Amino acid sequence: MDNDGEWLPQPDVADIQLAKVLHALGDPVRLRLFAIYATGEQYDCSSERLGLGHLHKSTVSHHMRVLREAGLTSTRAVGRNRYVRLRRTELDARFPGLTEALLAAAKGLDDLDDPTRPGG
Repeated sequence: MDNDGEWLPQPDVADIQLAKVLHALGDPVRLRLFAIYATGEQYDCSSERLGLGHLHKSTVSHHMRVLREAGLTSTRAVGRNRYVRLRRTELDARFPGLTEALLAAAKGLDDLDDPTRPGG
């Protein structure tokens, strides 16, 4: 592996299936991650930096893997670190308008209750 890291396997754009995309985003945490990644930045799997401090790192990693395997994100491995970005250009080409519709549906996820809090 070089200094730029190695891209983990992901589906080709033509192989991204709408049913798998929607299934992956059926989980509120993954929908929240989708909205975070839509900023266009690249993120590591730090639950604190992603605003998911109540989740264990392995849980966040699982959610990231589901998103990647559905074709929503690309993940670059650099040493023990993983950096994730949304495949927005590819998604927009494959499913025009879907990303914007999903982001509109995801509004308000910043208020998603922390399930570890009483009443959450």
